[in-house]
Amino acid sequence: MEPAARDGGVAVGGAAPSSRLVGGAAARPPSAPTEPPWVRRLLIATALGFLGLFVVVPIAVVLDQALSQGLGVYRRAVTDPAARDAIALTLEVAAIAVPLNLMFGVAAAWAIAHFRFRGRALLLTLIDLPFAVSPVISGMVFVLLFGAHGLVGPTLRAHWPGLTIIFGLPGIVLATVFVTFPFVARELIPVMEAQGAEEEEAARVLGASGWQMFWWVTLPKIRWGLLYGVILCNARAMGEFGAVSVVSGHIRGRTNTVPLHVEILYNEYNYAAAFAVASLLLGLALLTLVAKRLVERRARLGDAAPLELAPRDPDAPAARLVPTEVSP
Repeated sequence: MEPAARDGGVAVGGAAPSSRLVGGAAARPPSAPTEPPWVRRLLIATALGFLGLFVVVPIAVVLDQALSQGLGVYRRAVTDPAARDAIALTLEVAAIAVPLNLMFGVAAAWAIAHFRFRGRALLLTLIDLPFAVSPVISGMVFVLLFGAHGLVGPTLRAHWPGLTIIFGLPGIVLATVFVTFPFVARELIPVMEAQGAEEEEAARVLGASGWQMFWWVTLPKIRWGLLYGVILCNARAMGEFGAVSVVSGHIRGRTNTVPLHVEILYNEYNYAAAFAVASLLLGLALLTLVAKRLVERRARLGDAAPLELAPRDPDAPAARLVPTEVSP
């Protein structure tokens, strides 16, 4: 395993280069749009119409149907014992899956961004696997592995008779972790690759431990990308339907998450209650968008903030390098 090489230019006199070199010549800035005004208006109207048809109208329909029979019916639907159990289970699954994906995402991004090793391309491919595989198929894989007649299920039940994976909380957590683990890693990998490892190497030379290097050097640089990935991961974990539907068994009050509870209410023709509970997921989606926007804005402000150096105290002792033994 070798440290990854970082590509980049060299600034002279502390100033950033004014242009990039492409094929030996300076790259020109992008030219102004030359389309006629009616083309721009048509594109904008098409985009707004698409958003209105597929985003605004569904949101309005959900809110209208949720409140169609009054606030009393809405309140009873979201405070029903089955709905409360579904909300509690959804929060519990997210509270388990998101930290697991957080740890995996940071470790995977660190390894991929800082090192070149055999199997790196395979690891990148496996991280993207949930984007290519249907959630229903992934749920079926867990059933074939951990079901009562699966490959691993009978062995686990023989050693731990009380362990229930499929049609229980462990199966729901496994399915949720699988469909959500790319989010944190995929947000951190480009951030860490762009920033390089020079600061971590300097901290290591100055005697910092691994935990000190991560806490004081790496984490401040990746905090906004990390938070962005956690927000997306949490939203997907709470709204996952396909994989959880396969492994849960739809046991009301025990293995029903909020999306599964909405499906059961809708299949029972209890439309007002179904849309009322669905409005909770709608609220989660809107909160996710707001949080995502705030994180993006804060990240841009942080990147644009000028670097301010504190004046050096003339009475303070000069810093010195402490020689440490660095493992090859």
